[in-house]
Amino acid sequence: MLQDEDDQKVAIMRKAFQMFDTSKSGFIDTLKISTILNTMGQLFDDSELNELIEEVDPEATGKVNFDGFCEIAAHFLEEDDAEAMQEELKEAFRLYDREGNGYITTATLREILAALDDKLGPEDLDGIIAEIDTDGSGTVDFDEFMEMMTGE
Repeated sequence: MLQDEDDQKVAIMRKAFQMFDTSKSGFIDTLKISTILNTMGQLFDDSELNELIEEVDPEATGKVNFDGFCEIAAHFLEEDDAEAMQEELKEAFRLYDREGNGYITTATLREILAALDDKLGPEDLDGIIAEIDTDGSGTVDFDEFMEMMTGE
């Protein structure tokens, strides 16, 4: 059972990493890590996060690869189990699906992502939206949202 949970966490982290590695370089900006943790509904302490980033990026390049990101994110994911995360994601989704339609528009998702990370430019947002809204419907249902957040 534990192995599955770890695999699930890695899948979630990989999906989050890929979402923010918009140039597909294999690296993300360390500045985006707090955004990713926020997106995952993860609580964290800024100074603790900065210390972890310094450990993983001792040369202060401002970038980390997937392994480095996992090392940082895993630190905050420890206490959380997959079920709790799914509940948190459901809650986050519900907040934005105000009419209870079972979906949010890609425009709403764009706002959420932009609010979470003010360093995401229009091209970054377009790339992320295109990856999520695979059917081009202009809406994201909970399953697509879950898939985006968990990679499942």
